[in-house]
Amino acid sequence: MERAIFAGGCFWCMVQPFDEQPGIYTVTSGYTGGHVKNPTYEQVLTHTTGHTEAVEIIFDPAVIRYTDLLQIYWQQTDPTDAFGQFQDRGDNYRPVIFYLNEEQKVAALKSRQALADSGIFKEPIVTQIEPAQPFYEAEGYHQDYYKKNPQNFALNHQRRAEFIKEHWEDFDA
Repeated sequence: MERAIFAGGCFWCMVQPFDEQPGIYTVTSGYTGGHVKNPTYEQVLTHTTGHTEAVEIIFDPAVIRYTDLLQIYWQQTDPTDAFGQFQDRGDNYRPVIFYLNEEQKVAALKSRQALADSGIFKEPIVTQIEPAQPFYEAEGYHQDYYKKNPQNFALNHQRRAEFIKEHWEDFDA
């Protein structure tokens, strides 16, 4: 098994696209990139911890490749918005690909450049690619939110879903 860590706004909306793929063992909501050990959701919301909401994915590379995960990631985010994602604003919602090794770094950089070259977006691609830092699992009520609270999830996911449809529906990877 291997790990991948992605931040793309509210972690509630980042779980389902990965969770439904073959070869994915777990998708865990959590916090990373900051300076506070074991932060709580309330602490992260204060914008004083340096953390961003993220998902940690444990996957079988024999079934799904890291490059496939990158493609799924890009199609869940607005890579032109560095200050949050959709209705979620602030540094704790910034889009980041956290790499765990040189191979992931190279793949992430290549995929970001390919997206920029594709012309899908007129604005620059601003998603950051940074070395992974400790990942802290979020509180239990944040895990599998889309399954536990489908109506609230749908409401929170609406703007993202509209963006995905507008930008990716006719895109052939």
